[in-house]
Amino acid sequence: MSGHSHAKNVMHQKSKTEAKRSKIFSKLAREISVAAQQGMPDPAHNPRLRAAIQEARKNNLPRDRIDRAIKAGQPGGSDSAHYDEVRYEGYGSGGCALIVEALTDNRNRTAAELRMIFSKLGGSMGESGSVAFMFSRVGEIVYPAKAASADAMLEAVIEAGGENVESDETAHTVTCPVEDFGAVRDALEKKFGEPESAKLTWYPNTETPVSGDAAQSLLKLVDTLEDNDDVQNVFGNYDIPDEELEKFAGA
Repeated sequence: MSGHSHAKNVMHQKSKTEAKRSKIFSKLAREISVAAQQGMPDPAHNPRLRAAIQEARKNNLPRDRIDRAIKAGQPGGSDSAHYDEVRYEGYGSGGCALIVEALTDNRNRTAAELRMIFSKLGGSMGESGSVAFMFSRVGEIVYPAKAASADAMLEAVIEAGGENVESDETAHTVTCPVEDFGAVRDALEKKFGEPESAKLTWYPNTETPVSGDAAQSLLKLVDTLEDNDDVQNVFGNYDIPDEELEKFAGA
């Protein structure tokens, strides 16, 4: 069950300050609406909606906002906009690869905005498929370390059909093939309750070390991409030293 060690800075997330909370809430609500639009409004029968609601709860999105977002995604709902799921790919400083996931009601606008961000901050946006081959699409399920012992979690993951589990003093991180995500998550929930998070994500097959000025430029690029209204997630194959991350966080 050993395998890829998922670096803590593969997906750089900006701190959830009061000033950014409204934007974060809007993105969470948009994901819920799209998930409800594409499947049943009952999270028990809609894996994506279930995952979106779990993420929203983790970020303290109010229950009434969650309910409104679900209703908005249904036929005749209050949100008349149609959102397309789009993936953009490119490179940042230091030669690292980036994948940007977006939900947009205007593909041309979003592509132009992201291309400008890449260009201004030392990166370059590529064609679809230009970097995706450097990543693996997987299901990721995270439990706090206190949920079970490492041995108990490993046994449960094997029984559930998971691919890998990495346990440390803070968490158990389970990965599985995308097609098995729902079954593995459901099996683990029966044993350990609701996870901290359960989602589909991109893991890099190899990581690119980035430091110094290149690291600072890269983190600024990622932060600016994440700040775009249409962007839901940014993934990268970069490996930045902790001191560089701390320096950026304190800037």
